[in-house]
Amino acid sequence: MKKAFDWLEKNKVAYTFHDYKKEGIDEESLTTWLKKIPLDKLINTKGATWRLLTDKEKNGVDSQEKGVKLMMEKTSVIKRPFVVLSKGNYVLGFDEEEWKEKF
Repeated sequence: MKKAFDWLEKNKVAYTFHDYKKEGIDEESLTTWLKKIPLDKLINTKGATWRLLTDKEKNGVDSQEKGVKLMMEKTSVIKRPFVVLSKGNYVLGFDEEEWKEKF
């Protein structure tokens, strides 16, 4: 996240930050995002929260419905940064070259 924030500041890109770790996330947003971003990309399987899940919890994320439920309960599993550029356009993760193109 720090690289993303630094890049936005350096390039004078105005943004609004929604901290879903603290503020939560709603089912409608997740369902909308999943129309463009595959579930296996939106869930961060490399993070500490994922690693702390039981095998049963991990294996239970075999459908969009279960994935949305998990992301609502444990928002830390959502890959960050997730940027909503405009309705229906998103950027997942920080890749400087991609950000130069998108912003």
